[in-house]
Amino acid sequence: MNKKYKKSISLEGILAILLIIGGVFYTANTMGGINMINTIMKTAHDLLLNTVFFIMGIAVLAGALAGVLSEFGVISIVNRVLSPLMKPIYNLPGAAVLGVITTYLSDNPAVITLAEDKGFRKYFKKFQLPALTNLGTSFGMGLVVSAFMVAQSTVAGESLIVPVILGNVGAFIGSIVSVNLMLMFTKKLYGTEEYIDGNNKFDSNADILNYREVREGSVTGRGLEAALEGGKTGVKMGLEIIPGVLIICTMVMMLTNGPSPDGYTGAAYEGIKLLPFIGDKLSFIFTPIFGFQHSEALAFPITSLGAVGAAISLVPQLLRDKLIGGNEIAVFTAMGMCWSGYLSTHVAMMDSLKFRNLTGKAIFSHTIAGLVAGSSAHFLFVFYSSFM
Repeated sequence: MNKKYKKSISLEGILAILLIIGGVFYTANTMGGINMINTIMKTAHDLLLNTVFFIMGIAVLAGALAGVLSEFGVISIVNRVLSPLMKPIYNLPGAAVLGVITTYLSDNPAVITLAEDKGFRKYFKKFQLPALTNLGTSFGMGLVVSAFMVAQSTVAGESLIVPVILGNVGAFIGSIVSVNLMLMFTKKLYGTEEYIDGNNKFDSNADILNYREVREGSVTGRGLEAALEGGKTGVKMGLEIIPGVLIICTMVMMLTNGPSPDGYTGAAYEGIKLLPFIGDKLSFIFTPIFGFQHSEALAFPITSLGAVGAAISLVPQLLRDKLIGGNEIAVFTAMGMCWSGYLSTHVAMMDSLKFRNLTGKAIFSHTIAGLVAGSSAHFLFVFYSSFM
């Protein structure tokens, strides 16, 4: 990757100093300097022990399940069944459904591994390949997010299965918007005829759709190996989300929460309630679109922009504080999946696909899509609730 150089002393350095000093001064002045430091440390520590490892546990189990489903052909069956839907819905070749499946079972960058495979790339015309970033990101960490949300049913005191299903539908709607918006931009640049590798012959009998790779050994051995290897992927994912959860989530929680009942004591999860203040001012926008009843709920979509692993770690506390319910879980699931930290992955993904010049278009398309996903989940939940 090419390095960029800037002057040692520049405007952004001065602005960064002023922003950091201003933020620390405002927070310390509100909470007290010692309390602020204690809250940061205790919040990060609690998130590590009680949230990160819980997410990691879910990721390991989800990874093991994904490995077994892949090894014994379940994913291949789903691929063949869903392939005919890709053209009318997304205007992408049937093979693109593999991008949906792999990212849903893992994370956004999984689609890049597919895109580097020549047997996969040959199905795509040049205007279609950049949209893989938007398609894959729309379903990133879908299984982990969904499983985590359902697991919060005990905290919520009610079943969250239906809201999570509605959230998945919302993410699907968002993905359609994201991909088709992106294709509007790419068609203007590349036309609709040129294939990505200069191959204009579509081979309908390609191995990627008709065959799958399996491990050697007995059925039992293959199943165990697939489960363990998938579990290792879950461990890796769990470790990778630690910086995002501890850094972003600690900051967001401190911007979201207020003092404890006894005032500022330096306990975990205290804060200065800045986001709720902003949310109250913008409630006339977000209440009809997402149905949020409390402005604290805005912390989830904001955090999802950078790291969905950090965003879902906010949910248990919001449920305990009775600030969210089934509607918010549906919206969170949709936006968590659809956005899934796209601001932190889109640049690298577009660069890997060799379409760096389209990064801005991809981010714009996906920003709109995330809002559509959340609002769709909200209206679906309202429609569902009207019959209950």
